[in-house]
Amino acid sequence: MSSSAPPVSENRPSRNPFAGPGEQGRQLWRAAGEVVLAGALVLLTYQGESWIEARLTGGAPALAFVGVVLVLVRRRFPVAGVLGLAALMGVVPTVALLTAVAAYTAARQLETPRRRAGLLLGAAASAMAVCAVSAPHLELGSWLFGLALSAVLAVTTVVVPGLVGIAAGQQDRLLRALRERTAAAEEAQRLADSESRVRERSRIAAEMHDLVGHRLSLVSLHAGGLEMALLKKAPGLCDEAAVVGRAARDAMQELREVLGVLGPLARDTGTDALTDATGTRADIEALVEESRGVGIPVEFCWEGQDLDARPARVRRAVHRVVRESLTNVHRYATGAHVTVVVRHIDERVEVRVRNGVPPVPPAAATGLGSGRGLPGLRERVALLGGGLEAHRTPGGGFAVTAGLPADPGPGAETAEAAPYDDGPAAVDEPGSGLSAVQRRLAGVVTGLLGLAGVGVMMLFGVLLVARSRYDLAYQSPEKPRVGMTKEQVQRAVASDDNVARAAAAGREPPRPGSATECLYPYTDRSEGGRLEIVRYCFRSDTLIAIDRFTVPIVTEKATEPPHGSRKHD
Repeated sequence: MSSSAPPVSENRPSRNPFAGPGEQGRQLWRAAGEVVLAGALVLLTYQGESWIEARLTGGAPALAFVGVVLVLVRRRFPVAGVLGLAALMGVVPTVALLTAVAAYTAARQLETPRRRAGLLLGAAASAMAVCAVSAPHLELGSWLFGLALSAVLAVTTVVVPGLVGIAAGQQDRLLRALRERTAAAEEAQRLADSESRVRERSRIAAEMHDLVGHRLSLVSLHAGGLEMALLKKAPGLCDEAAVVGRAARDAMQELREVLGVLGPLARDTGTDALTDATGTRADIEALVEESRGVGIPVEFCWEGQDLDARPARVRRAVHRVVRESLTNVHRYATGAHVTVVVRHIDERVEVRVRNGVPPVPPAAATGLGSGRGLPGLRERVALLGGGLEAHRTPGGGFAVTAGLPADPGPGAETAEAAPYDDGPAAVDEPGSGLSAVQRRLAGVVTGLLGLAGVGVMMLFGVLLVARSRYDLAYQSPEKPRVGMTKEQVQRAVASDDNVARAAAAGREPPRPGSATECLYPYTDRSEGGRLEIVRYCFRSDTLIAIDRFTVPIVTEKATEPPHGSRKHD
């Protein structure tokens, strides 16, 4: 029972004869260990029940080998393994503990209650039928004795381990279901939290659009009107009014970009709403052409395949990096030579925007920038599992370099949920505080203790049956008497026993002169250190004498002359 595999689904059979459904690998080391353990169990059981296997002469080792093979393939063929070992146990009880291992594994592995019950009942019935039929042929006793012996073996090695396996399998399936339900509940909670955040951010975006957007539009309108009024009355103040109008329009533009970030990813509310072309080669070329149109020399290079097949969040990040970098060039390095390089190789995307020293020093800072452009880009790229660097070059220019995976996979969160979501918590496996080796060792020790308990129960039951062996198996309504036929006598007494015949040799009273053969039934009756033997002598097919005598129970080589008593009935 110790080496059974964790239960898995019955619907995915494995091709490996030593592995159960769903198990990976060849499992050769485990099979080798089970061969050694199975051989040790067979030898151990043989020591306690050798009086049964002794009647099989040379067939017992071959049948035991078949039992070892069946226990090795029990995971791949659980039904065949249990039924085969149960039937084999009816002839060779030394494979009883192997039957217990197979019954535990099969009951734990099978998930259908009807199949489990049918398998255990079928295995018990198979063992009892085979033992009842083979007992008279092996001269163990009558079929009734074989039925009693097999009933003890079936209960202790099939039913009890099977019930333990059923309980263990139900516990494993319950734990697996609890883990799945916990993971599903955490995933549902995560989705609910994400949806709540999206709704809240959408509400904030709507509030900002309605309130701040309205105020900025009023400022822009009043600035335009003031500019037109000053154009006639105070031309010197017209430029100041124009600055206010531009500031209002820039603020409105930045507000729209912020609203685009706050809004849901699928429906960007900013001016640069996400489309199928966002972040592709054509999109980046369009950004470059816009910069060239305002007099900025831009050199563009694209290496690798296009990004049209990549996720939307990757294309958005590439677009934002290039656009923000070119916008910074427009503001702070007008006229500087710019190099834009996008490299898409294997599963990696790299973006590099580098500008030189502008021909004309930039004007004084206007204070219109938000200061969140590059930090926002850095956060966006980091959420996708990449990194962004922005620094001055040794020649006085500026460089922005970003690298991110082309397919972040399901583990990378979107920009809306990632800063707040830690993902579902991992569910601890049973005994996660122990190492795999410790868990396996604990399972082996537990299994060996269980096998020891099964072995004790089995041997105790076999001894009880053996003690009442002939009282149970050879009770007859008619006692043997002179004149009965040999067949009638054999039905009333035990079969001829070589041990009793050998004990009587040289110590028995003389046989009747007309006797053609004698029968020495098995006996275990003793008194005062002497064994009681009954001899039935026949002439042809008729009982002519019943002799009862005693012989000493010899534990060492006898040195005294044989003696005994004789009594003819």
